[in-house]
Amino acid sequence: MTLDHPATRPANPRFSSGPCAKPPTFALEKLADAPLGRSHRASVGKARLKDAIERTRALLGVPADYRIGIVPASDTGAVEMAMWSLLGARKATMVAWESFGAGWVTDAVKQLKIDAEVRAADYGDIVDPASIDWNTDVVFTWNGTTSGVRMPNGDAIPADREGLTICDATSAAFAQALPWEKLDVTTFSWQKVMGGEAAHGMLILSPRAVERLESYTPPWPLPKIFRLTKGGKLIEGIFSGETINTPSMLAVEDYLLALSWAEEIGGLPALMARANANAQAIWDFCAARDWIDNLAADPATRSNTSVCLKFTDPRIADGAAFAKAVQKRLEAEGVALDVGAYRDAPPGLRIWCGATVETADIEAMLPWLDWAFHAEIEAQARAA
Repeated sequence: MTLDHPATRPANPRFSSGPCAKPPTFALEKLADAPLGRSHRASVGKARLKDAIERTRALLGVPADYRIGIVPASDTGAVEMAMWSLLGARKATMVAWESFGAGWVTDAVKQLKIDAEVRAADYGDIVDPASIDWNTDVVFTWNGTTSGVRMPNGDAIPADREGLTICDATSAAFAQALPWEKLDVTTFSWQKVMGGEAAHGMLILSPRAVERLESYTPPWPLPKIFRLTKGGKLIEGIFSGETINTPSMLAVEDYLLALSWAEEIGGLPALMARANANAQAIWDFCAARDWIDNLAADPATRSNTSVCLKFTDPRIADGAAFAKAVQKRLEAEGVALDVGAYRDAPPGLRIWCGATVETADIEAMLPWLDWAFHAEIEAQARAA
């Protein structure tokens, strides 16, 4: 039989998990005021960078005594900077429930070679936060971009912990509530929930993290782009817009535009509500079908940004080949771009549901997913 194509197409078929869809109101001409060809150290450049920091603070509700810096190499650079600068003072616990968390484990154990316990969970699960020793320095991802799982909350993190919490929040910031009093180091990039450009990271430090930086010198050499202190004191300029290396002022302007959009629609509550609505549309779709399910086993830990799906139909002989074929059908029709599962993750799909995605586009894409699944099942039957 020939399956009919759905009648409606998404206005924007971009569901990549990074770089993510631009804000709905984005237009290149809105970046015309970017101070291109000017030094980032000139007054105009420093003002833009400081504005990005302070508006981030206001939008996320970051406490006034926390430092916020713009650093090189996206979220990866921010996490590495934190680990190389802070770890080694006490035992660490490296927590991994997806590929990026596993990468931080490798860096701590094989590169830094510190005393560390490794706690890992399979894709779709998380390590029980209550079982973690928070008196050690704990490195963890809040939201697993490649596994679609997230911390349900920060309740298990004690206020009187002795260790530092180093949290990779790149797929959580601006879409999920982050308990700042429980987080000593928080990192993210502009390219995720805000739909900004890649290559720039954000590093947020609590007073406890600053105290560690000023009282502890790692036994290994630090590259220039990782150095946060000088003469035993924090380099305060990094946290007021004096970046370690040269940022893209075009990318900064783009991030400021995204912040303006977020402020105009109602701030953090509105951003979270948009991501929740997007994810709920997919969860409802899965609940009504017996051939697809959320990779996250526990509904309480399901991500509202990087929604990861698995095919469960017993007729599927080769899960990886089937998922790839469905992805190709969706891309060929121009209705869902870049929705394949991450290369290290189980076979399936990954659909970004961050705040810059319109729920109407998710709803228009889902009938195409239905179509692509049945078309591929039919093709598989013909080939048998």
